[in-house]
Amino acid sequence: MGIQQSPESRTLSPSEEKPLLKIAHRKVDKRLLLWYSFVYLIMRIHVSNISNAAIINLEQGTGIKKQLGNLSSSEWAWALSIFYYPYMFFEPLATLALKRFSPSVWMSRIMITWGIISMCQGATQNYAGILACRFFLGLAEAGFYPGVLYHLSFWYPTHRLPLRIGFFYACGMFSGTISGLLAYAISFMNGVGGLSGWRWLFILEGIPAIFCGIYTFFFLPNYPETVNFLSDSEREAILSDLPEQAPTMKSKTINLQQVKDLFSDPTFFPFLMIWITHGIGGWGISFVLPTVIYELGISNTAISQVMTMPPFTLVFVILLTLAFFVHTKRLSPWVAGLGLEAAQIVCYVLLITVKHPIAKYIFVMIATAASQSFFAIIWPERIRAAKGTTSAGLAIGVTNIYQSRFGPTYRVSYSCSIGLLCGTLLAVSAAWFFVTRQDRKETGSGREAAVEDSEDSSHTQADVVEGKV
Repeated sequence: MGIQQSPESRTLSPSEEKPLLKIAHRKVDKRLLLWYSFVYLIMRIHVSNISNAAIINLEQGTGIKKQLGNLSSSEWAWALSIFYYPYMFFEPLATLALKRFSPSVWMSRIMITWGIISMCQGATQNYAGILACRFFLGLAEAGFYPGVLYHLSFWYPTHRLPLRIGFFYACGMFSGTISGLLAYAISFMNGVGGLSGWRWLFILEGIPAIFCGIYTFFFLPNYPETVNFLSDSEREAILSDLPEQAPTMKSKTINLQQVKDLFSDPTFFPFLMIWITHGIGGWGISFVLPTVIYELGISNTAISQVMTMPPFTLVFVILLTLAFFVHTKRLSPWVAGLGLEAAQIVCYVLLITVKHPIAKYIFVMIATAASQSFFAIIWPERIRAAKGTTSAGLAIGVTNIYQSRFGPTYRVSYSCSIGLLCGTLLAVSAAWFFVTRQDRKETGSGREAAVEDSEDSSHTQADVVEGKV
């Protein structure tokens, strides 16, 4: 059960609570949301550095594929995808561990171990070494993204999450703008200390995560009940704002009844289909970007790195804009989600038919923005489901659809993705229907309860007047 306080237990009136809640949330935003957003930016930079490592210093003959034993395209695909297998199996347990060990301890563990293992990638000497590092890197990072969302639900009710999740996710996507520049700068360290540029890339981009982990251990706020930067009245305002079903510091880590309710919830399977179909059909567009940039006739590595920046800059702008409109209730998240999926389908159709390289680049940029914005907009509507298990392993399916043998046109890949995204449209529509129906039932029950309370109150007053009480 949540910690929503009953009217009798509250010491703040609604007029007092509203300004206090605004002040309290601003404090939490600064100490929790901004920190997580910064860490997610760091995380996404080093998650994407494997793609940057693939093209760094190729002109000097010191590329990663060559130095690890002339890796084939198939071997490289395995090096990319094996990162996601631990996610599929360990992310649910890792998310629950956040509650078991406290957010500050568990998130600190994630950051420190991923920083160390990321640096170890710079010491690999062969194919087996990079596979092992990528596997354990995925294991180390399992649970971070859903763990952040889970942790935020201890502090904010669902209706206050869209803009915050949008900002958090947009910061992560902004890493695509930064990582290319960092890779270009680090490429000039090729040969320093007898190490290749790609080795320095892994080493230098792993260090910040370790320092982030140390800071997190000592300073990350755990729960509203345990922090000292909130006054008692501000703490009460935050706790009163949470719904009854919100997780709490004192609630059980695993509630079997809630697990049973999850699978019997009619919204569960539509959302499950959303994560699967969009995860495979939507995210894969990022694998096409290097080929599209190559078709532009750009062979210079530095310029190629710069050309990866605009798509992720567009993600940052679109996601924050949509999150703002959803947060202020000017736009339904369902309408926004359907619009993003439709835009991506249109881009895929055009990518199949259009041959001009500049047009392809523009459509890939728009499709990337639509794809990366979708989950952050839809996620707050999934109030009860833990999506970590499904979405975490989706990149395994993505790499199978966007194999290099389908390039450079990727018509087979685009066609498969169109079919999957059509499934997403149907699943979003179904989820919209079931969630709306559920909201109406709860609203109706609330009104009936209010009427009964009003009638009971009227009877009591009448009894008092008549001298019966």
